[in-house]
Amino acid sequence: MNKRVRFFIVLIATVAACAAANAQDFPTRPIRLVLGPSPDLLSRMVGQKLAESWGQQVVIDQRPAAGGIIAGETVAKAPADGYTWLLSTASFVTLAGLYPKLPFDFQRDFSPVTLMGSLPWVVVVNPSVPAKTLNEFVQLARAKPGQMNYANPGNGTSSHIVTEMFLLDAKIKLVNIPYKGVVAAISDIISGQAHMGFGITQGSVPHVISGKLRALAVSSAKRLNVLPEVPTLSESGFKDMDVVGWNGVHVPAGTPRPVIERVNKAINDILKTREMQERMTAAGFEVGATSVAEFDAYVKRDFARYTKVIREANIRVD
Repeated sequence: MNKRVRFFIVLIATVAACAAANAQDFPTRPIRLVLGPSPDLLSRMVGQKLAESWGQQVVIDQRPAAGGIIAGETVAKAPADGYTWLLSTASFVTLAGLYPKLPFDFQRDFSPVTLMGSLPWVVVVNPSVPAKTLNEFVQLARAKPGQMNYANPGNGTSSHIVTEMFLLDAKIKLVNIPYKGVVAAISDIISGQAHMGFGITQGSVPHVISGKLRALAVSSAKRLNVLPEVPTLSESGFKDMDVVGWNGVHVPAGTPRPVIERVNKAINDILKTREMQERMTAAGFEVGATSVAEFDAYVKRDFARYTKVIREANIRVD
């Protein structure tokens, strides 16, 4: 028995040593980064810098159909060798609650690598809405039950779910007007066809600055540098509403840990450079650069929160 134990100890140590050695040489061929319907801006920014550092191309493979399900399935079925990545977003966390039968389980079939960047939401209204603060808007909605509405970029999107999270917290009901995309939703708030919406920073901040929209709150833990006068949801009395959209990287489950750690370090080193931070801030992102464990905890927290809201608000996709 002792010989068997020693044999397996030596075997495990040998496998670990080989994995670590392979990680040192990684990558030796191009990386494929698979995207769902998310914009590819951050992926290309980071991918370009990785290619310069590693001497291997990062190929962006966008598969937007089916709300990201095809992208997720593609990566889940790929070899667990570190050469196929998923641009993970909050949308992948919500899929399990929206679709009873998926070709993958996000928590089981993927391993987290790092959070690259987050995108806070801005609670915006048309300037004609007689509410200067979020609490005034809540009181207005309570005074006009069934008369106030909100725009969302599509049923089942993370923006839709976060809006419903807020409505549950505020104990108000608004009529849901679903659109096909962020641009259409924001455009109708600007035109006055919709009263309120949770707009992602990239699509809403320019209109707030121009005066076409009024910002009542931001969903991040801290105020945004570009909108320093706008309070957070927490400052407005909604303590559990620290929630943001995000872009991260996941790989197929079973990918060797040394490879995951090497990818994590390479991406985080890029994210921490002054050049990348300036570019991300200009694009509306807050920089992530987390450890593997931090990102894992981050995703699990969102998974629990979003699943709860989907159930309590009885959210269904079109």
